[in-house]
Amino acid sequence: MEKRTGPKPAYTTAQNVGYMVTLAWREQKSVLWLCLALALLHVAISLTELYLAPLVLGKVEAAAPLAELLLTIAAMAGVLALLRGLRAYTDQNAMFGRVGLRVGLTQKLTLKSLTTSYPNVGDPELEKEKEQAIRALYTNDSAGEAVWRVLTEIAQNLLGFGVYLLLFLSLDPVLVLIAAGSAVLSYLCARPGARWSYAHRKEEGALGQRMSYIRKKAADRGALKDILLFGMGDWLKDVYTSVLDLYRHFARREQRVYLWGDLAEVFFTLARNGAAYGYLLALTLREGLPAAQFLLYVTAVGNFTTWVTGILQAFGELHRFSLELCSVRQYLEAPEQFRFETGKPLSPSLGQPYGLRLEDVSFRYPGAEEDTLSHIDLTVTPGEKLAIVGLNGAGKTTLMKLCCGLLDPTGGRVLLNGEDIRDFNRRDYYRLFSTVFQDFSVFDTTFADNVTQIPESADTAGMENAVKRAGLWERYRSLPQGGVTHIGTGVYEDGIQLSGGELQRLMLARALYKNGPIIILDEPTAALDPIAEHQLYLRYSQLTQGRTSFYISHRLASTRFCDRILLLDQGQIVEEGTHQSLLELGGKYAGLFAIQSQYYKEGNSHG
Repeated sequence: MEKRTGPKPAYTTAQNVGYMVTLAWREQKSVLWLCLALALLHVAISLTELYLAPLVLGKVEAAAPLAELLLTIAAMAGVLALLRGLRAYTDQNAMFGRVGLRVGLTQKLTLKSLTTSYPNVGDPELEKEKEQAIRALYTNDSAGEAVWRVLTEIAQNLLGFGVYLLLFLSLDPVLVLIAAGSAVLSYLCARPGARWSYAHRKEEGALGQRMSYIRKKAADRGALKDILLFGMGDWLKDVYTSVLDLYRHFARREQRVYLWGDLAEVFFTLARNGAAYGYLLALTLREGLPAAQFLLYVTAVGNFTTWVTGILQAFGELHRFSLELCSVRQYLEAPEQFRFETGKPLSPSLGQPYGLRLEDVSFRYPGAEEDTLSHIDLTVTPGEKLAIVGLNGAGKTTLMKLCCGLLDPTGGRVLLNGEDIRDFNRRDYYRLFSTVFQDFSVFDTTFADNVTQIPESADTAGMENAVKRAGLWERYRSLPQGGVTHIGTGVYEDGIQLSGGELQRLMLARALYKNGPIIILDEPTAALDPIAEHQLYLRYSQLTQGRTSFYISHRLASTRFCDRILLLDQGQIVEEGTHQSLLELGGKYAGLFAIQSQYYKEGNSHG
């Protein structure tokens, strides 16, 4: 028997049931009432079916008139048909409320992921929790919706167990022991199969993930070029076949475990029926038990076993769903590192000067052994154009994320006009910045939406002005449907593709449209040649005169126009000054500039 490993669940099954019931009471009360109605109807149908045959047989034994016999059959069949019809109708209507609750939880997950503190996005444990939460709400059979089916089954099984227990106790308690004992033994024998499946769920998930990955790669247009040109089709087929063989092997192992449980269940079912029949036959011979009552008892034993087994299985399934719902709750209730609505409000204004100061700032990513930035002291005056340069990995992007509030320092403070940014409403603070990072995002929506970041914005004039200033006007004019032209082919069949340079100008148009008082350009022009990058930076500098601006690049020549240049190396500011003063200093900046200049000269000579 495999033991459960891993940390203790954050919430008990009772707590998660209480959470879901409270959610339903607040948002979809019909879900609770329909669960109860379904449980009552299920038990009523079972009782009607239980008494139908014995009642008819009793009429036959009593030599009742044919009309009375037919009327009894018709009445019982009518009641049964009515109850089944009500159950089908109720079951169908119950689905809508359950789907609504699951979709509501999915929306909460989406909102959490879109508004959570930025460090949470990079937390691997929280990302795993998020993925598990998504799976718990993915389909109708996932825990977020199926839990209501299980709760309904528990209610109907408990109700049926109680009704049948009263029936047996009033008739013969020995049958209770036979039915309950065989049901418990059958459940205990079947339990290892369910436990094995749950214990190996990650192994099964990993195999499914590998198969899904290969299928996606085979359908990926970008990967298809390499697959065709390098003849990788047969190799991918072999890899997929090998994974499929592993999956089949896993399925055979699982079925072997379940087989023993199924055989045990067959054995105990035969033993139960044999014991019940033997006991009832002895009772009939000793006390002259009527045939109708004999049939009632035999049927009741089987039904009572179903109730007991149903209770045990439903509580086991409820426990499994509870573990999955823990992921939903833990992600939704994950603590926020930043202050949002509770922070000090901030209203950005282009007419107000904004200066930033970093006081002895250090930053280390979770799990890292060394600081990415170490003891940075920096003052940026309002309206200053500041360049941050250095080799890849020097900490330039991390420094910008600290300045714009995506990260908080692990040591020291970041101040806005003398106030710690941790005191502000972080969403208000974000409004200060027009930013373009190297890893920018383009959405499969309209061209206009990508600029304004406001779906179906009515500010066409403002959007077009930003496009003109970003140098993208001619491309915009060539679009088949203007601003409502779709970008990308992931969602829309008529979507168009923009070149790398056009996408970067689109991002500049987005930053210009936002019109924030502080500008950050974090190597968004990496795909452009050095001359084009320098010209674009100069154009942007002219368009944002008077604003505090940060320009980040690993190309030193691109930021010569800035008021001050900082050279970062191994997480520290090692040199600062103007382009000319740094060249005259003859230090690392001058050395890197000389190397890069020589590279460009060589590149031009071979052009």
